[in-house]
Amino acid sequence: MALGSFACSGNNENAHTTATTFVSPPPHQVLRAETRPAQQVTAQPPDPKSNADPKKPLLIFNLPNDKSFREGEEVVIDFSLANAKLKGDGGEYRVRYIVDDEDMKWIDSHQQIALTGWTPGKHTIRLELIGPDGWPYLNGDYNIVTRELMVVN
Repeated sequence: MALGSFACSGNNENAHTTATTFVSPPPHQVLRAETRPAQQVTAQPPDPKSNADPKKPLLIFNLPNDKSFREGEEVVIDFSLANAKLKGDGGEYRVRYIVDDEDMKWIDSHQQIALTGWTPGKHTIRLELIGPDGWPYLNGDYNIVTRELMVVN
């Protein structure tokens, strides 16, 4: 929606014209999250030559990078864990996810999160394994993962 107004002043050398336009911002993305049970599969690094220690906590984000989705389609946050239990499952770890650098959200038990309500365009999801000290728990190049995705009409 656009609203415009226009004003003029008299015929002297100090005359001026003022135009004011209000333009509505683009629609704001409002994601809805639905939790569902997840199959607990032990995380394995996809590359056997990875620098991840197989004895330390490991998080694998089961969403391919640069995947495309249609508008209205759900994007599922699904992950695998090894050597770590989440707080809701009797452990000390948490999974944090951040969509498009907005507010962080928490996953405290092993479950999938289905997100709907995406606006068309490029988006990011960052998934992090948070240790008992409240900081991301690093294991080689793992446990902090960012995926880009595209939502199309």
